[in-house]
Amino acid sequence: MSLPALVLFSLLIAGYGTASTPSLNNTRVPGYRGIWFELGQKYEAGDKYSGALGTYTAKHRPLAIYSPVVQKTFFVYGGTPSETQRHLLCMIGEYNHQTGTVSQPVVVHDKLGVDDPHDNPALLIDGDGFLWVFISGRSQGRPGFKYRSRDPYSITSFIRISEEEMTYPQPWITEFGFFHFFTKYTGIRQLYFETSPDGINWTEDRLLSAITVDHDHRSGHYQLSDVFAGKTVGTFFNRHPFGRVDRRTDLYYIQSSDFGKQWTTIDGTPLKIPLTAQENPSRVLDYASQSRNVYLKDMSFDPNGSPACLFIRSLGHEPGPRSAPYEWCVTFRKKGEWHTSVVTVSDHNYDMGSLYLTETKWHIVAPTEPGPQAWGVGGELAIWTSEDQGNTWRKTRELTHSSEFSHSYVRRPVHYRTPFCFFWASGHSHEFSRSDLYFGDFEGNVWRLPYTMDLPQEAPLRVDTP
Repeated sequence: MSLPALVLFSLLIAGYGTASTPSLNNTRVPGYRGIWFELGQKYEAGDKYSGALGTYTAKHRPLAIYSPVVQKTFFVYGGTPSETQRHLLCMIGEYNHQTGTVSQPVVVHDKLGVDDPHDNPALLIDGDGFLWVFISGRSQGRPGFKYRSRDPYSITSFIRISEEEMTYPQPWITEFGFFHFFTKYTGIRQLYFETSPDGINWTEDRLLSAITVDHDHRSGHYQLSDVFAGKTVGTFFNRHPFGRVDRRTDLYYIQSSDFGKQWTTIDGTPLKIPLTAQENPSRVLDYASQSRNVYLKDMSFDPNGSPACLFIRSLGHEPGPRSAPYEWCVTFRKKGEWHTSVVTVSDHNYDMGSLYLTETKWHIVAPTEPGPQAWGVGGELAIWTSEDQGNTWRKTRELTHSSEFSHSYVRRPVHYRTPFCFFWASGHSHEFSRSDLYFGDFEGNVWRLPYTMDLPQEAPLRVDTP
């Protein structure tokens, strides 16, 4: 597909920075350097969350996609120019499965002074092979952006398509076209979606959920989403009572198989959007009555199209023992009912891993093991396996050990292929540090992406594992 001439012309003359702050857009960075961040909300056990957040947040989806056409895994992340800087660069890289090498990554969008990985990117590949990068914004103060690669399957150069309000982008390609879940800040966090036949022409933003507590108090939401068989889009989301994100609770699920025209529950009950009632047929779990917080991590469909959700539930938002236990849970559908199993416990609400569902086994790859910085984001990575479709779990492999820094935000590529089955970042959980990026496979092999690159393509470094 080609861009309209007028749009292309306006993009080419617009420029990407100012005379005083030249942008790094469409430049290569000689190495993979993740962003380090702290929120600045301090407690006895440390910041509410801080550390290696290059693959943050769980609500940016997807971050990586394998393309069988070119046998490459393309991936986006929040980077930085150097080890001493906290300057967010929205980056894209590629791993070549034929050569076993990575290319020097490219800056898709320079955030020009922003250091907040809430503005990290998400990725989509369309049917013609063009790479689309959706750059998150933050409320109306920092806009979001859509970019498209100039050439199919190429990370060399990107064209800006739009500037708009969107946070937590979750773009998917379906048989109908582009489907995009995102969030707007309207005093609270509200869920929206839009669709497009070509990525250029989009529908009006449609409000998906705006649950109210009463006539005077609205709730906010965080969500996860995925697509099954190129047709059904589904989303799990929680609720923020009175708009307070630190009280996030409950779990809801809705889906659509007709490009967002009609939404239903898992069993096909029609729903009217936006959802507004706290108690409605889409609610899967009532955690508010148990005073439990819900931190969403990942969702996936099994091979039969049944959705499952990975999340942590805890007693509160404050880091440290006060909010423990931090229970890793999987909610899934079986015999017409929702079931929830507890996998293990870790030590932070913002520990984050990914869920893998196959015909024979389910896996979770996550920082569930104690790390070098207690009560901080991340830890040591492990693989947990279920051989009975989520009912029971056991730890089958430890991926990292004796690490200097914590490993965090493990992400699942779409159509993942060995050896790039998951990727993540590492860094000190409490103090500013360098942040490296890694990937690995289910055999226990781990590679670190080169922090400094002298050549256009280089092999990642194999890391010793247990």
